[in-house]
Amino acid sequence: MPARLAADVRRVAKERRVTMSRALVDLAERGVRAEAEAKQQLKAAYRNFVEQAEPDGKNEAGRDLIRAIFGKDSIAEDSVF
Repeated sequence: MPARLAADVRRVAKERRVTMSRALVDLAERGVRAEAEAKQQLKAAYRNFVEQAEPDGKNEAGRDLIRAIFGKDSIAEDSVF
């Protein structure tokens, strides 16, 4: 394990007052859950995009899909409109 990661795990363990092993398990579980949630959000955004028929809805659904793929800050908001 890289030293920086070990230090972060040690810090988490100390903050939560658990062993490093327990901290690693908790962090791994949290990561697996976050990945599953991100996958579900991507699927929902894609489904919404495909199902939209009207142009305005399709445009917004497309923006949501882009955000789901590349992150919430991937689209600059246009202040002109």
